[in-house]
Amino acid sequence: MDWQPDEQGLQQVLQLLKDSQSPNTATQRIVQDKLKQLNQFPDFNNYLIFVLTRLKSEDEPTRSLSGLILKNNVKAHYQSFPPPVADFIKQECLNNIGDASSLIRATIGILITTIASKGELQMWPELLPQLCNLLNSEDYNTCEGAFGALQKICEDSSELLDSDALNRPLNIMIPKFLQFFKHCSPKIRSHAIACVNQFIMDRAQALMDNIDTFIEHLFALAVDDDPEVRKNVCRALVMLLEVRIDRLIPHMHSIIQYMLQRTQDHDENVALEACEFWLTLAEQPICKEVLASHLVQLIPILVNGMKYSEIDIILLKGDVEEDEAVPDSEQDIKPRFHKSRTVTLPHEAERPDGSEDAEDDDDDDALSDWNLRKCSAAALDVLANVFREELLPHLLPLLKGLLFHPEWVVKESGILVLGAIAEGCMQGMVPYLPELIPHLIQCLSDKKALVRSIACWTLSRYAHWVVSQPPDMHLKPLMTELLKRILDGNKRVQEAACSAFATLEEEACTELVPYLSYILDTLVFAFGKYQHKNLLILYDAIGTLADSVGHHLNQPEYIQKLMPPLIQKWNELKDEDKDLFPLLECLSSVATALQSGFLPYCEPVYQRCVTLVQKTLAQAMMYNQHPEQYEAPDKDFMIVALDLLSGLAEGLGGHVEQLVARSNIMTLLFQCMQDSMPEVRQSSFALLGDLTKACFIHVKPCIAEFMPILGTNLNPEFISVCNNATWAIGEICMQMGAEMQPYVQMVLNNLVEIINRPNTPKTLLENTGRLTSPSAIPAITIGRLGYVCPQEVAPMLQQFIRPWCTSLRNIRDNEEKDSAFRGICMMIGVNPGGVVQDFIFFCDAVASWVSPKDDLRDMFYKILHGFKDQVGEENWQQFSEQFPPLLKERLAAFYGV
Repeated sequence: MDWQPDEQGLQQVLQLLKDSQSPNTATQRIVQDKLKQLNQFPDFNNYLIFVLTRLKSEDEPTRSLSGLILKNNVKAHYQSFPPPVADFIKQECLNNIGDASSLIRATIGILITTIASKGELQMWPELLPQLCNLLNSEDYNTCEGAFGALQKICEDSSELLDSDALNRPLNIMIPKFLQFFKHCSPKIRSHAIACVNQFIMDRAQALMDNIDTFIEHLFALAVDDDPEVRKNVCRALVMLLEVRIDRLIPHMHSIIQYMLQRTQDHDENVALEACEFWLTLAEQPICKEVLASHLVQLIPILVNGMKYSEIDIILLKGDVEEDEAVPDSEQDIKPRFHKSRTVTLPHEAERPDGSEDAEDDDDDDALSDWNLRKCSAAALDVLANVFREELLPHLLPLLKGLLFHPEWVVKESGILVLGAIAEGCMQGMVPYLPELIPHLIQCLSDKKALVRSIACWTLSRYAHWVVSQPPDMHLKPLMTELLKRILDGNKRVQEAACSAFATLEEEACTELVPYLSYILDTLVFAFGKYQHKNLLILYDAIGTLADSVGHHLNQPEYIQKLMPPLIQKWNELKDEDKDLFPLLECLSSVATALQSGFLPYCEPVYQRCVTLVQKTLAQAMMYNQHPEQYEAPDKDFMIVALDLLSGLAEGLGGHVEQLVARSNIMTLLFQCMQDSMPEVRQSSFALLGDLTKACFIHVKPCIAEFMPILGTNLNPEFISVCNNATWAIGEICMQMGAEMQPYVQMVLNNLVEIINRPNTPKTLLENTGRLTSPSAIPAITIGRLGYVCPQEVAPMLQQFIRPWCTSLRNIRDNEEKDSAFRGICMMIGVNPGGVVQDFIFFCDAVASWVSPKDDLRDMFYKILHGFKDQVGEENWQQFSEQFPPLLKERLAAFYGV
């Protein structure tokens, strides 16, 4: 006998469903409490499924809501449903998947998937066979409902469906889905493709076995009337390009022709899916070969896609010119994530031209969702990187017409095109830049805000070139105009100008020193003008300025301009306000740059940072002990505070000693170094290193406790944590001297292992975009360990000398490199045999010095000549034949060998 509801109970449930649609918050609260009570009764879920599937007299939204509440219950505690209840729900779902209402079918589909995802695919063996069977139904609703449910299951459980756990149901399902590609209903055709598409990226075996049929069927649907079908066909081809390009190559010419048409599809969703094809193709090795002959068609299509659509302009309030007085709504402000402090070394590599991705810092935040304009711009950017100058013959004729077009929308898209190709086509663009840059600078004062904002972005993409010219040519006019835009009446322009100015600061560095007074006047004026969101970007521009001009900022006149507004903001913000993040980051850069100039402000700033760390640690402790009573803390507060303390220690040097003496920072640091979150440990080790340099007197008593923790964090899985711990150990060596001896064995083996790892990933220097080899930090620390304890480290010389030399040859001359090389020389003195096999690498590393100190040069001289005398003239001649010519020259010139 089927389960039947009690009439009174049913009325109660219906009333609850009606109440829960009320906008009144008090009613909502009562509903929530009532739901909690009813969930004590196991058969409450039977009522919910009954309303969804049987109570056809009720309106659809109420029935659907009943299903969604049931779905949440399944999610939360399906495991505790009594078997009869679970069985009743499953049975009802399968019996009613063909409901006449598409809303109810979709709700039942969601419910089925939720049960399936609770590990029930194994426990509900009849589900897949029954759904597949229902596809054969003559009744459209049944077929569509079953397909809808299957599509959701394929999305949620694609891996499980392709595993032995279920006896590989895909072997039956995929051929079945493929039959429906030819169904008369577009909705069903679309479901069928979407189901199969779920299995492309994982290369499911059942699909690979049917790959040619699948591709044939896709081609047959290429010109389908239904936009949803065309979209799914495009999506399939884009994924196949990534995983089965071998199967597409024979048809590549016609696929490209098809995608050229679809990228212009009148349905923007189809055009967007098709436009992804060019992004994916650009990553394939065959891109150049297969696409070169089609560029003449493709480039105008992409350029055309880069115009704002009418709907974009409405959403962006493109006709609103002045909005600076309108407060930001909170959802405008994207959550910011603090990047923890990373210790890096100066490097000699050429810097890449501002290599952010075009689409990343592109304009339309209000449309931060991906759209055709952004995708077209991104595609042009990656293709410019593939084809370089070969793209320009197709672009330049178009560009002229766009950049000087009377319609602002067209002109705006031309400026975006120019920015998108900046990275890839830079060489080829150089001849035109003397003419283009002044035109772009003129566009900064265009009457349309969207033109002014895109001009800011595009100019920032050419900042590297601007800075390479004499300053009066372009840098001065660009800077003057950008500073005016920072004070624009339009918020979008303010934001674009601030970001562009930060990029210019990074490129120009000390070139900006002569204009500091003027720059600071503008940035400080913006403080009083900006709404919430742009203030956060302004902090970044100020921090970047401090990083770029360094100690030049330490002038009483500049400090007087800059510090009062920063400190005023600092005092306005509460300890739990997330706006502290960007302000603390900014102050950290300012403190490092101002050095002793920051002294008058350091005490309150230092105290507050210590308080933030202390509060966060206390909250974390309470949460760990009673997770049900307390909320987990936002550890970013602690991370940012640790980083600002690092900035203070670095900027103030020895002056920080008294502040440290009067606080419990070393105790807090001991806890932070053992935090479960890698970013917290990363920032603690950076601070430990900076305090070691600034006031070792307070670090020394803790060394015995700190060293084992540093040792356990030498784990390259967390590369930044590992780097910072390694760097801190090196700084401690330099202070401890021979007293380091008891701790050498604690860290040496791990360091040797790290330096020998094949291609340790490259880390980017935060502030300059230069690459530094992370293995340089372990190399410096090993060298420093050897400098203070040569007897302990030298026996392992042979195990690290080669990677040690290769990772330090690219580092500029500096103190760290100096101490490391002294260490290696002392170790060679103790164990000369350890270097014999790799002596050529040592020679190469020595030659990387431009001007070593005299006593270090003597050490090099002695080792080189000692080796030469040891092997004899003839052997040395043979040995030095292997040297590259440049190395030979340098060693002869500097060391006479």
